[in-house]
Amino acid sequence: MQRYYSFIIPVYNRPQEVQELLISFSEMTTKIPFEVVIVEDGSTEDSQHVAKLFESKLNINYHQKHNTGPGDSRNIGMQIANGNYFIILDSDCIIPQNYLEIVNDFLNETYVDCYGGADAAHDDFSPLQKAINYVMTSLLTTGGIRGNKNAVQKFEPRSFNMGISKEVFEATKGFSKIHPGEDPDLSQRIEKKGFKTAFIPKAFVYHKRRISWEKFYIQVNKFGLVRPILNVWHPKAAKLTFWLPTLFICFVFSSIVLAIVFHYSLIGPLLFYIFIVFIDSSLKNRSLYIGLLTIRALFIQFFGYGRGFLVSTYYIGWLKRDPEKQFPKLFFK
Repeated sequence: MQRYYSFIIPVYNRPQEVQELLISFSEMTTKIPFEVVIVEDGSTEDSQHVAKLFESKLNINYHQKHNTGPGDSRNIGMQIANGNYFIILDSDCIIPQNYLEIVNDFLNETYVDCYGGADAAHDDFSPLQKAINYVMTSLLTTGGIRGNKNAVQKFEPRSFNMGISKEVFEATKGFSKIHPGEDPDLSQRIEKKGFKTAFIPKAFVYHKRRISWEKFYIQVNKFGLVRPILNVWHPKAAKLTFWLPTLFICFVFSSIVLAIVFHYSLIGPLLFYIFIVFIDSSLKNRSLYIGLLTIRALFIQFFGYGRGFLVSTYYIGWLKRDPEKQFPKLFFK
């Protein structure tokens, strides 16, 4: 069957990001036919005028709706799309010129009904964006769970860079109303339906993450809150590694206490780990300043996620509370 690709882009108050993304679409070198479906999720600052600027260059399907969250917006986008293979991106992404050829070539050689790609930092990104990108993607900080070449099989795609067939969407009914966490939830339901997923190593996007330290903490804290809920919904997907950020918090405090009470050298393992992360980030980003920012981002990520995970484990895992009643801000109506 001939594949026709529909890029699904949920948007909420980000016309500038949409413009940058559409510019990257217009600069793609592909001859493969595709459309861009933009779903405006109840924005007060919409992107319609931006979409009109590219109507002569791109096949754009622009749709406005009330605010019901990114998951529902993606579902509506797939419902109105003309394609039979959907590629879901976040609005703050930029795609490389050869992205679609890479995806299409992979699917021609090894077809899967669902794939995921990695996120990368563009050279034009700010030092803060590069530091946050490092801690969210590095093997030293997240184990590479957001995409690495060793995770090609049984990979859980993330919705900033994710492809699914129309058949998968119809079988699973798409994303649930939880947010964040709607993408690993869908990945688990896709697997349960018997569809294969894969990681496409070269199909990366530049994920801008226009974010501050405060917003970053809120984001990772929500990730931590969501994970125990997903563990209840999908028990077989639960892993001991999800406890690592919480254990890191314990490791930090115990290292400090032991160093004060017994001997300063007992803080050595913590300092060694921080040093390794600093050196690795500095080398990869070619900047000592970004390396320093990475240390702050590291602690925000681990403490934010770890605290959220522990709180949610207490209420959802141990007290068996209803997730939607306990954490209503994690769910869209």
